[in-house]
Amino acid sequence: MAHHSLDALDKKILRLVADDARIPFLEVARACNVSGAAIHQRIQKLTSQGVLKGSQFIIDPEKVGYETCAYVSLYLKDPESHDVVVEALKKIPEVVECHATTGDMDLFIKMYAKNNRDLMTIIHDKLQPLGLSRSETIISFNSTIDRQLPVPEVEATDVIEETEEEAE
Repeated sequence: MAHHSLDALDKKILRLVADDARIPFLEVARACNVSGAAIHQRIQKLTSQGVLKGSQFIIDPEKVGYETCAYVSLYLKDPESHDVVVEALKKIPEVVECHATTGDMDLFIKMYAKNNRDLMTIIHDKLQPLGLSRSETIISFNSTIDRQLPVPEVEATDVIEETEEEAE
């Protein structure tokens, strides 16, 4: 994975947009004391580098009828079927995350269900047929911490300077 060198302006922009992805570029520009064009260019650069992965509205699962959040460890009968299973998991809308992990499990997923009975049905009807030797399920009562990673602090060597290119 590529690590990108971020200067003080990049870090300040990231802090601002992490707090509010809908913040107007002009407001970011004012807070950073640079032009709107400079902010637009920096946002484009951070996006093209993959530092920013876009923005989205976040739907509260409970508000749309999904009361149960579960984390499920999947153990495959045939570990060589990993890629096929991942493709099948992509087709199950209740599965919102899938991780390849270390340890005994082959995959670790996060999923939502309408309730515990629905969770049992999804596991039985949608997950087990994928070729699992077994699964382990943990139900989350609530998320006590849900946040972005912090942007590294500005170091003394970081300098905010608007380049001529960004000023245009």
